[in-house]
Amino acid sequence: MSEGNQIDDSKNDDVAEDESSPVQRDEPEEKIRKRDHIDILSHPNVMRLLNKQGDQIVLFADKVLKFTGSGKMKYRYLMITDFAVYLIDPETDSLRRRIALAAVEKICVSELTDNFLVVIIPTEYDLLIASARKNEIITAFVEAYEPEVVSSNRFEYNAASNMVKEIEFEEIEGTWRILFSSNFFKVGRCAWKGN
Repeated sequence: MSEGNQIDDSKNDDVAEDESSPVQRDEPEEKIRKRDHIDILSHPNVMRLLNKQGDQIVLFADKVLKFTGSGKMKYRYLMITDFAVYLIDPETDSLRRRIALAAVEKICVSELTDNFLVVIIPTEYDLLIASARKNEIITAFVEAYEPEVVSSNRFEYNAASNMVKEIEFEEIEGTWRILFSSNFFKVGRCAWKGN
């Protein structure tokens, strides 16, 4: 494995590597392997899924905390490959969501030292996650597809297909807290604030 955590797909051994892939392939194998914090090779269901989807290189894999539109928190494996972002249920190794890298518009992070980031996906609902490896996640996204990375202590995101939430980050006496606004519901091109 000279280019990272490559997926063994014996069916495609005779297929030439796609030169148009958005991934920069000059990073040392050791560094990419360090970003696989769940040892995906030991998850056969996940490997079958990646082979089926045609992904060749895993740039990042770890367990993260995902926030649902209703505010619930769920653990998920987050995997960033050369073509997509995957959210996998860690208990069943089943796919919960796949996002094509081309659909990712930008990554929003606060200006503080918290663990939160939002992946903005205009064609779907956005992804709010928390991870102690936030910087590694951002690095993997930038290497894979170069989305815009925006730093702000206040921004809006689509928590669900029809719900916009505002998130605000504050630092108080050396710690930080996160405030979620009331729900905004999208109606066509307009938004109105819910009670």
